[in-house]
This record gives sequence, C-alpha cells and structure tokens, in this order.
Amino acid sequence: MNLKQKSVMFLATGCFIGNISFAPGTFGSILGLPLCFFLSKINLLMAVVLTAIFILFAIGIAQRAEKIVNTEDPGCIVIDEIAGILVTFTGLPFNTISVVFGFLIFRALDIWKPYPIPWIERKLSGGAGIVMDDVAAGICSNLLLRGILIFNWEGVIQT
Repeated sequence: MNLKQKSVMFLATGCFIGNISFAPGTFGSILGLPLCFFLSKINLLMAVVLTAIFILFAIGIAQRAEKIVNTEDPGCIVIDEIAGILVTFTGLPFNTISVVFGFLIFRALDIWKPYPIPWIERKLSGGAGIVMDDVAAGICSNLLLRGILIFNWEGVIQT
C-alpha cells in the first residue's frame, strides 16, 4: 500500500479505530463526538455547511477506501458513522442527556436500519451508499432526539 492509500485508510477508518475487531461503528461514532461538540459551539448555518462538506468528503474517502479494500461496504470504514453522528447532533444542544440519548438512538437506527435507510443503502453504491445510509440514520436520530427534547418526557429529562 502506498502513502496515498495509507492516508485514505487512515481517514476512512477514523485513525484506524475501524480496525478494532468488535463494534468498530460504535467506536467510530464515539470518535465523532468531539466534532459534534465543536459544531455545537458555532453558528447553526456554519455547522450545517461544515457537516455537508464533511459528508461530501466522507463519500469520497469511503469510495476510495472501498476500492483499496476491494470489499463492498467494509466494516472497517467508520467515516460514515462520524458523518451520521454529526447529522444526529446538528442544531441540537450538546449536553450529557442529549449526547447519551442521541448516541443510543443513532447506534440503534444505524444497526436496525428501519425504512427508508435500507432503501437508500440499496439505491446508492460505492462511497455514497456507504455514507448516506448513516446520514439517513442521523436525520432520523436528529428528529427523534428533537421530539424527546421538545416533549421532554413530562419533565424527566433535564437539558
């Protein structure tokens, strides 16, 4: 593997976190949390723009990594989980309660893949297919977390 390929794999695997033998997607999602914290501290429009740029970057990196590994949607690629967790927290408060609930919701939807997530995964291929199903899980997670925070489960959750 040449330096360019190693660089692609470094980014695609989230600094090689994707090479962990168990739950690489969970660890990739955890890796994305500091980025979520950073984005929560800036203007919402800028956070949306930076998230969109990251998604496009992730698609390109995932596309290249899939070719290097020569496997369709390999589990070691976790840049898609990072993109998904960024979408999960876009425009939401970043505090202990929202992070715990958002993280759990995102991981559940990313693993369970309710409709329309599998449809997106089937319709897209390559880097777009790898990343956009996690983005869809992130959108669903964001909406569910918004509902939880808005309705506040009758005051149980303090934000």
